[in-house]
Amino acid sequence: MAKGKKEPQQTEDENFNFIVRIVNSDIDGQKRTVIGLQSIKGVGKRVAQVVAKRANVDPSVKIGSLSDEKIKEIEGLVKSYVEYAPSWAINRQMDYETGADMHLFGNDLDIIQKDDINRMKMIRCYRGIRHEGRHKVRGQRTRSNGRSGLTMGVQRKS
Repeated sequence: MAKGKKEPQQTEDENFNFIVRIVNSDIDGQKRTVIGLQSIKGVGKRVAQVVAKRANVDPSVKIGSLSDEKIKEIEGLVKSYVEYAPSWAINRQMDYETGADMHLFGNDLDIIQKDDINRMKMIRCYRGIRHEGRHKVRGQRTRSNGRSGLTMGVQRKS
């Protein structure tokens, strides 16, 4: 074999899934369990570790080698994360409309975030106005950072 080229890894297991689908997200089966779970939007490092530990799955095992029953169990644990997680570890506390604690994943997270920004724009709050003008929203400096357009650079004396 040529130097520097790797041969595709062969797995002995015939039941290996190269693509695992959890919460409407495709996960590469070659990734380790915790890393694969992090590819779901709304699941970070901490959430993936908690879910793997709760499902009694070794975090270093490739997610494609897990059985279908174990995948279903992990999917159920991811969906019900809000039930056993502390309130500070949830990405949507005290929802504006319902007042409930939720943990959102995938497209739901994008949709709700856009709705929140549109609501801030409609009520003309400071953050909404900053979003409209595409300025920094969270109090960062703007004099020297995030500059674009023709005003950049140092003016020279003519």
